[in-house]
Amino acid sequence: MAHTSALTEKSFGSMVYRPKGEGPALKISRIRLADTEADFDEARALGRSWVDWQLKVYPELREPILNYFDPVEYEQTLAALPVVHARPKGAVLLADLGGSAVGWVMYLELEPGIAEIKRLFVDEAGRGHGLGRKLLEAMFDQMRGDGYQKVRFMSSYFLTHARKLYETVGFEDMPLPGDYPDEYRDLDYFMERSL
Repeated sequence: MAHTSALTEKSFGSMVYRPKGEGPALKISRIRLADTEADFDEARALGRSWVDWQLKVYPELREPILNYFDPVEYEQTLAALPVVHARPKGAVLLADLGGSAVGWVMYLELEPGIAEIKRLFVDEAGRGHGLGRKLLEAMFDQMRGDGYQKVRFMSSYFLTHARKLYETVGFEDMPLPGDYPDEYRDLDYFMERSL
């Protein structure tokens, strides 16, 4: 698998956005690959915020959310981010707004030529600026540079805003795996797209 660095200042450099309503422009300094321990600490904080946000917005789904994101196991997963998503087969991308990391997306190799997205999240402080889409576009460029031809992921139906975003960037439904756990069959879906 060939490796090139797809993220460049030219393609994902500084962009300025006006927040909703009156006020000064906020600046995305960049969408960047996490490669230092400080970067991964920012990613871990976003990972915890992702679960906290789900619990806040969907309190009726607390049990399945905490079953999926078992607190002890999830902390182990977050600790292992630099290993699990190591370059060149995977990556963690961060989006900065006003100098702070407010969004992340990550991927890893599912099988040769196919990558899998593992989380896409923009914190409430970063919403309304198209960062989810920009993170996906930057990730697609990085995946192509890493030699992938296709990308897949799994998400939950209750995250309706995310599904709309995935559809607008070309993802299509795919069947659930035959061995997918019965307790999640009505909650989750799988999608894929070519790169």
